[in-house]
Amino acid sequence: MGDNVEKSAEFFSEQLHDAKIHFERALDCKHTEFDDLYPYMIEHPQFFWYKRYVAWSELLTIVKLCDKLGIGWESSFTERQAEYVRGRVMSSKVLDCWYETNESREHVG
Repeated sequence: MGDNVEKSAEFFSEQLHDAKIHFERALDCKHTEFDDLYPYMIEHPQFFWYKRYVAWSELLTIVKLCDKLGIGWESSFTERQAEYVRGRVMSSKVLDCWYETNESREHVG
């Protein structure tokens, strides 16, 4: 049974990492799988906002599952980012301040 718990924790850690990268790519207006699913949306002004909303929702869903399973997720984020995630609302502050400073900003690949 302990092996299953360890595998579950590893699986959710990977999912959390992927969801964070997906959100950061959406935040940086980089290509995500969402672009492939809805290529016609690129022409619409609300596309990037919606793309970010979808990625944020995915991230919150993974965090919620981690919480329910007792899997720590906070260490994958800066203190400020974890605070935003706990707040659950994707506000302009989240969009503008997700990266602490431009100097420490990690660009996702």
